[in-house]
Amino acid sequence: MREKNLLVTGKPGSGKTTVVEKILETLGEHNPRGFFTKEIKKGGIRTGFELVSLDGRRQVLSHVETGGRYRVGKYGVDVESFEAFLDELSLFEPGTGIIVIDEIGKMECLSGMFCTLVNRVLDSSVPCLATIAISGPALLDEIKARDDVVLMEIRRETRESDADALSRKVGGLLAG
Repeated sequence: MREKNLLVTGKPGSGKTTVVEKILETLGEHNPRGFFTKEIKKGGIRTGFELVSLDGRRQVLSHVETGGRYRVGKYGVDVESFEAFLDELSLFEPGTGIIVIDEIGKMECLSGMFCTLVNRVLDSSVPCLATIAISGPALLDEIKARDDVVLMEIRRETRESDADALSRKVGGLLAG
């Protein structure tokens, strides 16, 4: 099977999202679709996470002030709003050259809709660039074990060279 899904992993704070954002700057002509996750900070302290679609829409994924039954650590996860956000992504529009998902992790996997969508993306003919947590639900290990996945680990101390290598791999995916 052809490797067409590039997954980036690494410890929290290693720079996975930063590297993906850097690569996104070079993908404009390939009509990327998807989203990335940004930290929400108050007074320099992380208080949550916000989703940002590649077309600029924003939605809070989790926050210390979010209540409800879905929790990961100190964060309440707004699964309903996350699923509404996913509904509007239009990942499979004609002409989509690459799908970007940042991140496949514990919070996101609380949504059955997200888990189904990730598998649909990975099974599609469109290349995927995604970040994935080092550990979490069983789905993460299943995804990492797929025959069509290339897994790259980012380390804080080698982030720049890792980003260059990842950029070359993305270029190869899009050329092939």
